[in-house]
Order: sequence, then C-alpha cells, then structure tokens
Amino acid sequence: MPPPLRVTLYGRPGCSLCDHAEQMLARIGRRIPMAVELVNIESDDALHERYMFEIPVITVDGAEVAKAPIYETALEEALAGLARR
Repeated sequence: MPPPLRVTLYGRPGCSLCDHAEQMLARIGRRIPMAVELVNIESDDALHERYMFEIPVITVDGAEVAKAPIYETALEEALAGLARR
C-alpha cells in the first residue's frame, strides 16, 4: 500500500467554507489514506497575504490541488489520482 498523502488545508477560524472542506477531507479520508494538516493562515503574515482571498486551499506535498469553491467529487478524483502514483 502506498504511503498516505500529505494533505494541507489552509484556512482560518470562523471560515464556514474551510470547515466544509475539512469535513470533505474527513469523508474522503475513509477511502483514500491521507494525513491532513490544518494551517491557520492568520498565524503567518506571508500565508495570510497569499491565501486570504482564496481559502480554503488544499495542497498535497506543497502542490495546490483545490481552492474555493471546492467540490467533493472533483477533490476526491484529484486525490485518488495522486494516491495511485
């Protein structure tokens, strides 16, 4: 079995879209092995500047795979493709 994907979700507290993306990742994670790291963009000025108008943003090993609006089916397809590598 391949190692779990290293997924990062960039968001901020109080962001309902970010909460929804986290729930999507939890559901998808039941089918695709992944380790999810949640990053609060407000904890870093550079991240806040980069992502403040795009959150939630999801990356795998540093490569962006989705940003708002995020659709669960498309996200799962992208993650499944990366997991097969």
